[in-house]
Amino acid sequence: MALAFVVNNINQREQRGRIGLLGTYLARYKIENLMENLIQGYMRALGESDTQRQASIWSMLGTAETELCQQFNAFAQEFSDVRPELARVSKLPIALPYAAKWLSSHTFDMRRALSLHAHAIAQATCAHPESPKDKSFTLMAELLLMQHSCHWFCRSKLVASARLLARHKTPYPKVLASVAPQSRQAYCKLVGCAG
Repeated sequence: MALAFVVNNINQREQRGRIGLLGTYLARYKIENLMENLIQGYMRALGESDTQRQASIWSMLGTAETELCQQFNAFAQEFSDVRPELARVSKLPIALPYAAKWLSSHTFDMRRALSLHAHAIAQATCAHPESPKDKSFTLMAELLLMQHSCHWFCRSKLVASARLLARHKTPYPKVLASVAPQSRQAYCKLVGCAG
C-alpha cells in the first residue's frame, strides 16, 4: 500500500511537470481554440444539405486551417528547444515513475513527434483541394492524433487513448488508420506501432 502511494505521488509530480512544460509553450498560441473551431466547422459543413451554404462554410474554414497550420508549426519549432531529457516519452501504456529515464530504449522524443505532426498538419491543409470533405476528414484525423500525442506526453498512452475515445468517440487505432499514409508511417516508426 505504501509503495503504491509513493509510486502515485512520483507519477503525479512527473505529470505535473510535463503538463506545465507543454502548457508553457502552448499558452503562446490559440491552437486548441482553432482546432475546436475547425472540427465544429467541419461537422457543420458536412451536415449542411444546401451546397451553397456548405461551400461558404468550407471557404471560411480555409483561413482557420492556414492559421492553425502556421501556429502549430511555430509551436513545434519553439518546443524543439526543450532539453532532450525533458522531451522523452515512455512508450509503455501506463505511467511508471522515471520510466523515460530508466527505460530510455522504450521512449520517443516529443520534439520529433511535434515536428512530424506539424508536417502532417501542413500536408493535410494543402491536400485534396478538389474535395473539402476528404481534406477535412484527413486534417481532423491528423489533429486528433496530435492531441493524442500531447496527452500521451502529459499522462500516458492509455490515458491519451481513453481521452480520445471519451471526447471524440473515436478509438486510437481508427484515428491512426485515418491519417495520411506517410504520416502514419513516420509516426509509427517514431512511437513503435504497426503502421
